[in-house]
Amino acid sequence: MANKKWPLYTLVLAGFILINSACAQNPPLQGQAYVNEEKQVEKATILLNNEEDIVPISDLSDRKVASIHFTYQYATGFDSLLSKYTAVKTFAGTDYVTVRTLADLDYDTKIYNTLVVQLADSDVNNAQIISFINDNLKIRSVIVALFGNSASLAKLNGVSAPIVWCSRPSPVAAFFSAQAIFGGVAITQKLTSSYPPKYRKGYGFTTKKTRLEYTVPEDAGIETSALSNIDNIAYEAIRNQATPGCVVLVAKDGKVIYNKAFGYHTYDNVIPDKLTDIFDLASMTKVSATTMETMRVYEEGRLNLDSTLGTYLPMARHSNKADLTIREVLEHQSGLIPDIPTYEKLKPTDISADSSAAYPHKLADHYFLRKDYFKDVMWTDILNSPLKTRGQYVYSDLSMVVMKEVLERITSMPINYYVQQNFYGPLGMQSAGYLPLNRFPRDQIVPTEDDEVFRHTLLLGYVHDPTAAMLAGVSGNAGLFASANDIAILYQMMLNRGSYGGVQYFKPQTVDLFTAKQSAVSRRGLGFDRWDPIADRHYPSRYASDETYGHTGYTGTCIWVDPKYNLVYVFLSNRVNPRVTDKLSTLQIRGRIQDVVYQAINKTCNCVMMGAQAGK
Repeated sequence: MANKKWPLYTLVLAGFILINSACAQNPPLQGQAYVNEEKQVEKATILLNNEEDIVPISDLSDRKVASIHFTYQYATGFDSLLSKYTAVKTFAGTDYVTVRTLADLDYDTKIYNTLVVQLADSDVNNAQIISFINDNLKIRSVIVALFGNSASLAKLNGVSAPIVWCSRPSPVAAFFSAQAIFGGVAITQKLTSSYPPKYRKGYGFTTKKTRLEYTVPEDAGIETSALSNIDNIAYEAIRNQATPGCVVLVAKDGKVIYNKAFGYHTYDNVIPDKLTDIFDLASMTKVSATTMETMRVYEEGRLNLDSTLGTYLPMARHSNKADLTIREVLEHQSGLIPDIPTYEKLKPTDISADSSAAYPHKLADHYFLRKDYFKDVMWTDILNSPLKTRGQYVYSDLSMVVMKEVLERITSMPINYYVQQNFYGPLGMQSAGYLPLNRFPRDQIVPTEDDEVFRHTLLLGYVHDPTAAMLAGVSGNAGLFASANDIAILYQMMLNRGSYGGVQYFKPQTVDLFTAKQSAVSRRGLGFDRWDPIADRHYPSRYASDETYGHTGYTGTCIWVDPKYNLVYVFLSNRVNPRVTDKLSTLQIRGRIQDVVYQAINKTCNCVMMGAQAGK
């Protein structure tokens, strides 16, 4: 491989990354200087007119957000932060003021039920803009982000929309205000002066932090330089062809302090990896989809962990699977064999190059599976498969294939629809879901293996796992695709013991139950993988605590949550491209990167301790 500098990202904001911006704004502050400026911005930011608790925005499931800017100079940074929380369409209001009309803007934004309008000092003098805000308040939610002096605030006395006002002219103010609108940061201040007739001293609303914040390591008490070795390890992985590229995300104390993309989609070095890229999560699906739904129906009282498969699946009642308990299945102790390579039994009549009512299931380009193949062949094979070593730990893909059948019978809804409606949409996870080609352009999806055995094509947007592929890409063991930011959102909710964005998705005790060690013969929880007590394995990391839970994926992915350190660690890659390699594991890339994070945290703790001792 030729030596070259790998592009990491498109716009760096104070040591972390904002997406898809080509603006040439003032250089961002770094490290502690950023933290100091953010503190000043917090003191200068006040929330007004929030009697209806519109800010921070809560449930995102049906939220369609448009962001409109006029002359505000840091609009690009503001919009970049907004887009971390939900899909946001941006509109340059100046085009409508100077070339078109605000009536055109009203028409072009008609499908959005929430407008975020950025105003600078010069904008509040435009009566058309103020009228546009007030007119839209009658039919949809409008939030004003005002960046200006007190005179500008006084001119908004006639506006009843919530106003996030920051009087400090700073790029950091744009980032802070955008995050405040979604609860990434808290608004803590009230007016210290009066601006009659409406805004009086002491008026204002405070909010709580309810979502991830995007900031610098120093904001979590960690030196940026202490994380620099993550870059070196990522480059090492690419240089040794352990993976063409990867994305790494670290969230500490509810703050994303590190998020970078390395390398390319393939070794051709054509499409660089980006933070918004969508990866095949492989077995991370087991916890990020199937176990999440399991937790919900368990919590609702519709699933008993000690009931049997025969209780929920009539077809299983006359098989050797009838008395297997849900608990055993989730712990991989039911005796189910690891997998059944059903694709090897495919006949020419099972496959078609074109879709039709008889061949509706698309497994790859020009590769369609016949209707009812799962029911006629795969499900029969699973029910007739032998049971081995029941009561012992045997990792099995079939466990979550079976759980999908249980869940869909309970909820009467396909798993892909259920998790989208109950978790991914409301949480603001923009890319997470099954069948990504139905929703996203191909160049945003990272390819996996050049499949020379089964589908005979490069797999791009089609699930890598053969078993999940035979279920048309929607399975309980694999099939989920997502970006790193989406995974961080989902697992910050778990770290918060079920709460995110002001919504309680799970009861804390449900999270505690499923993520705790449950098995007497393995390290597993219910669905979740966990920290390995065998010290020599250093799994998942040399320094991870015994509270750590998460999962890995065959394609080269992992998610680990460590409640002791208030930590979420995401690593996404496509190490199976163009073909499977074990180098990611033999080089211990994922674990070593995680080690760096713990070392940075512990370095900070040691410095604090030494400082305290020196002060005695």
